[in-house]
Amino acid sequence: MTTVRLPLFPLNSVLFPGLVLPLNVFEERYRAMMRELLKTPEDEPRRFAVVAIRDGHEVAPSAPGMPDPTALPERGPLAGFGTDPAKAFHKVGCIADAATIRERTDGSFEVLATGTSRVKLLSVEASGPFLTAELEPLPEEPGDEAAPLAEGVLRSFRQYQKRLAGARERSLTTGTELPDEPGVVSYLVAAAMMLDTPTKQRLLQAPDTASRLRDELKLLRSETAIIRSLPSLPASDLTRGPTSLN
Repeated sequence: MTTVRLPLFPLNSVLFPGLVLPLNVFEERYRAMMRELLKTPEDEPRRFAVVAIRDGHEVAPSAPGMPDPTALPERGPLAGFGTDPAKAFHKVGCIADAATIRERTDGSFEVLATGTSRVKLLSVEASGPFLTAELEPLPEEPGDEAAPLAEGVLRSFRQYQKRLAGARERSLTTGTELPDEPGVVSYLVAAAMMLDTPTKQRLLQAPDTASRLRDELKLLRSETAIIRSLPSLPASDLTRGPTSLN
């Protein structure tokens, strides 16, 4: 079994391969991570792993509060995640490649990364200034009938887009040509749909592309029906996630 150890960046969202991830990095543990990544030569990938938080806080508390107003804020790489990261994080995540890491004058960072491939979280190390993880790459198997399923998902996704545009009382012009490769379709649709984190996580860790596409087809039909009766939902950029505040 081939494994890799990378810096670990937990978020309250799911990163998919192909999705662009903007980050506003201001906590010291993640500043330290970016300083370390900047040591990587520019012609080599600056990689870190993103996992969705199952139980914890993306940003550690920075001041005393409820239930104990006298409690001191947590410090260190595990702050906000409890003592057992195995319970705090989902087991399947995504490697991110940081194309841009810009340090601001105040020491914070503006980062633009892209999801590349899925990984399974095997263990988490918290002895350094930031979290690192031992990771096992997860291959993307096509499964049965992935190509026709992708065609059906694209048809349903276009209807979903139209419903979203109608809910906003404007035409939807993303300027994005939709792909036809089943794996790319499955990740693009999973990232673009308005779904909660557990559902997106379920799609990320689907056993193969066909299984993900089948799940998405059901979700698209269900969500499109819901939008008909709730005509005030936000639209979505197809390739970019919201900027994460760590």
